[in-house]
Amino acid sequence: MSAVLPNDYLEYPLRRHGMDHERYDWSMLPRRAPVRWPGGARIALWVVPALEWFPLDMKGQPFKPPGAMQTAYPDLRHYTLRDYGNRVGIFRIMQALERHGIPATAAVNAAVAVRYPSLIEACVQRGWEIIGNGLDMDHLHHGGLDPEQERAWIAQTLDILNRATGQKVRGWLSPAKSESFKTPDLLAQAGLDYLCDWVNDDMPYAMRTEHGPLVAMPHPIDIDDTTILVQNHHTEDDFRDALIDQFDLLYREASEDNGRVMAISLHPWVIGQPYRIGALEEALAHIMRHRGVWATTGSQILDAWRAAQPQT
Repeated sequence: MSAVLPNDYLEYPLRRHGMDHERYDWSMLPRRAPVRWPGGARIALWVVPALEWFPLDMKGQPFKPPGAMQTAYPDLRHYTLRDYGNRVGIFRIMQALERHGIPATAAVNAAVAVRYPSLIEACVQRGWEIIGNGLDMDHLHHGGLDPEQERAWIAQTLDILNRATGQKVRGWLSPAKSESFKTPDLLAQAGLDYLCDWVNDDMPYAMRTEHGPLVAMPHPIDIDDTTILVQNHHTEDDFRDALIDQFDLLYREASEDNGRVMAISLHPWVIGQPYRIGALEEALAHIMRHRGVWATTGSQILDAWRAAQPQT
């Protein structure tokens, strides 16, 4: 017996050319206005370590984010491995970046700023930018979250980070990149300038919100250390090669008058291990041997990108 689709199956309120939302205008990257980076750099290198805190008693709702506790309470094996990143691994990343004069943009859980203020101080002393990464890895933004609750979480996160860093936080990465339909609106309302959750481009692009413009920054998950090394079980050589391949192609596509962004997402509990950090160091050495690499922060990329946009 064959099933029959109901007549309303193909009815869809936004069935048309384009996307099923109104956040931005669809466009192809090669047809956009060129973006010239400072000094005519071909590549804006953007390194984003994530400083996360995973509660030992995390509920994992509505899903368990990457890195969540796995075994019965108390899962001290996974809890202490995550803690390794904030105690040890992050400092190996700092040393690797310092060798090449590369500043970072740290995506920080507010709980890290409360629990490890000396770690935030170490980031600020190195000239790193701090962006919001939610309260902790057990406070996920999602469609079932009450908007007022989400607004309160964002406000609390920003208040903690602004106070801890002395910076005005301008960027946001949601825990596990998870959003509700209201997240961009609430971020713009809170005064943020850019977010890193959307992975559909190699360059920044403008988004619409109920409270003015917000810019989506390229922050890929394909070359994320957790994706490659933990989830896909690839080798450290594979991770190094993926970073190099990503850079080489972007470098060929770019020019002095039309740059690209090379974003590298790192998790200190992953890449900060003694047997793994060398893969990152080798990739950074390859990248920084090239002329026209502008190692910078998310806010600096945003400001340069905005300056290059056609005036309307």
